Amino acid sequence: MYTNRTLLAGATDLDPDLRAPIQQMIDFMAARTAFFDEYFLATADAGVRQVVILASGLDSRAWRLPWPDGTVVYELDQPKVLEFKSATLRQHGAQPASQLVNVPIDLRQDWPKALQKAGFDPSKPCAWLAEGLVRYLPARAQDLLFERIDALSRPGSWLASNVPGAGFLDPERMRRQRADMRRMRAAAAKLVETEISDVDDLWYAEQRTAVAEWLRERGWDVSTATLPELLARYGRSIPHSGEDSIPPNLFVSAQRATS
Repeated sequence: MYTNRTLLAGATDLDPDLRAPIQQMIDFMAARTAFFDEYFLATADAGVRQVVILASGLDSRAWRLPWPDGTVVYELDQPKVLEFKSATLRQHGAQPASQLVNVPIDLRQDWPKALQKAGFDPSKPCAWLAEGLVRYLPARAQDLLFERIDALSRPGSWLASNVPGAGFLDPERMRRQRADMRRMRAAAAKLVETEISDVDDLWYAEQRTAVAEWLRERGWDVSTATLPELLARYGRSIPHSGEDSIPPNLFVSAQRATS
């Protein structure tokens, strides 16, 4: 809610010091969305017709991307999340642009079993997406997530995710980020007249396995981009050191070699 340009345009009494952090959030979300959109367009061009979006939330790519005929998109998330999104989009007359299969499950459960029961074929290549998910997982749960993806991925499969980058655990950076987020939530709550949840408390500040290196060790061809590199790619402003309100992210795109 507080990443919307409405917060910048509509709050005439907004603290001037908040305008930069809010714009950073807008730029981050815009660049992240474009990166993963382009990832899926590339997997479609490569002939992949099986897509899995983990913790899909309100992701609308199954509706808005130009999927080739025969593409099946599996969305995994909590049952109520999937129900809300589907009902809301139906009310607006939206129709999926692919064959959409909802897999209502908590990712702490045996989601590979539920996914295959829903029709997923591990003998065929798949394009996986774990967007905005990893920092909400304990380190061991992150490892298990990628172990399961790896086990279900035949050659020709793709994987994309954004993971905590270098400096994510820096105490001063975390303090600055939390302070900015608290002020943004307060401004947004005042504007929309409702309380904004504190998602910072859901993040796990733990040492983690380096995902890119882990994938390379298992035969994946991996490319990475830092958040500043991604912002530059999409013509967005890059915060100066010490002024960044967005946690460091590393954007990972990988393909399991076909031979």
